[in-house]
Amino acid sequence: MTRTDAPAPTALQKLWKELLEPVVFAVVITQFLVTMVGVDGVSMMPNLRNGERVIVPKYETWLHKAGVGEFSRGDILIFKPPREAAAKIENLNRAAPLNLWTYRPFLIKRLIGLPGDRIAVSGGEVTVNGVKLDSSWTTDYWREQGCWDTQSDLANQAGSGRYGIVPDQAEVTVPPNTYYVMGDNRTEGGSEDSRMFGPVAKRDVAGRAALVVWPIMRKTNATYDCATGRVANLSGDAKLNWRMLERPAGFNTLKGELKK
Repeated sequence: MTRTDAPAPTALQKLWKELLEPVVFAVVITQFLVTMVGVDGVSMMPNLRNGERVIVPKYETWLHKAGVGEFSRGDILIFKPPREAAAKIENLNRAAPLNLWTYRPFLIKRLIGLPGDRIAVSGGEVTVNGVKLDSSWTTDYWREQGCWDTQSDLANQAGSGRYGIVPDQAEVTVPPNTYYVMGDNRTEGGSEDSRMFGPVAKRDVAGRAALVVWPIMRKTNATYDCATGRVANLSGDAKLNWRMLERPAGFNTLKGELKK
């Protein structure tokens, strides 16, 4: 005789199937395969706008931590700022609901310098190991907006001592197991990055932003209000916003120059 009635699931089986299995599956996916994060603020303008969401391939990060490969100059990284910076810079220290605790929010910036690189900033221009980085992918936009910063301490130093975290220095050598990062927003005060808080520890890097998936459509033009530090107007045609976040051409040129 063929048995057709399956035994009723036990309470433990039901708990696993209805509650624990979806949670475990979600944790595995987001921690080890891929996750999605939102862009908060304008520090990566014009390339990333506030509210956009990006895909982060987490498996890359785990491979790098295991010694397989490394992030490259020009990648956009998601990371937590150094603890000392979070303690001294207000924007880098957030309060949890009901002010029960504080935490370091994840930031999103572009990787400029690898361990051992010498980074210099002068007149708003960046050099790596003595070779000027073509930053026109972002500086052209800020020049058009009329607020490309070439005068402030952040535009003329790779390390600014304004918060007492790093000393004033025109050039920084990136220590082992760290990355030097900068925001694409090159206005005065447009980005809080390694110029203020120094290189970021590799262990604090959550991953690389690889793909923009939201919003689905994107206005082609964004006007920036230099006085308020906000997007003043979005105009132009709406185009599909799904796009790979590739390294700007200037980093490929830099790589070639450094090999000579």
